[in-house]
Amino acid sequence: MIGRLSGTLLEKNPPEVLVDCNGVGYEVQVSMSTFYNLPNLGEKVTLLTHFVVREDAQLLYGFGTTTERAAFRELIKISGVGPRTALAVLSGMSVGELAQAVTQQEAGRLTKVPGIGKKTAERLLLELKGKLGADLGAPQAQPGSDAQADILQALLALGYSDKEAALTLKSLPKDVGVSEGIKLALKALAK
Repeated sequence: MIGRLSGTLLEKNPPEVLVDCNGVGYEVQVSMSTFYNLPNLGEKVTLLTHFVVREDAQLLYGFGTTTERAAFRELIKISGVGPRTALAVLSGMSVGELAQAVTQQEAGRLTKVPGIGKKTAERLLLELKGKLGADLGAPQAQPGSDAQADILQALLALGYSDKEAALTLKSLPKDVGVSEGIKLALKALAK
């Protein structure tokens, strides 16, 4: 419902900030990585938000980047992980570090976050595998043409990860056709 706030930063009390938007003050919970990148009091601030409605409260969570908000949304989809825990994870490590931990399946890095035990860390790694690492932190393919986009989609449909597909796509000639590109990509991936 509320996707973005833009206004004047009135208060900073970690992990909460108060943003004045044309006379209305919004209390927003933010991760520490977002908090450290906030401007000084009285200056303009823009935060991407996620609005949570519960039986006993309506809470607004703010983020400095789209990747951080996307990571938060992936985290809260996991059973047993609420917004507070997701915010703690994003306060304890950057989105890139989280994506790397998921890609490398390193539960030890997640257990360093307060409130995350071994079982929760393992569940996070299992649930986020293939979602977080591919989308938020691993290199992504940026197809330069329709043919490259089609080759990328074919590789993803065949079960290759975004990372594998992106690296293989970079090694192909820029002007290659779709069918020839798929053949070359599969040969490269088979090695």
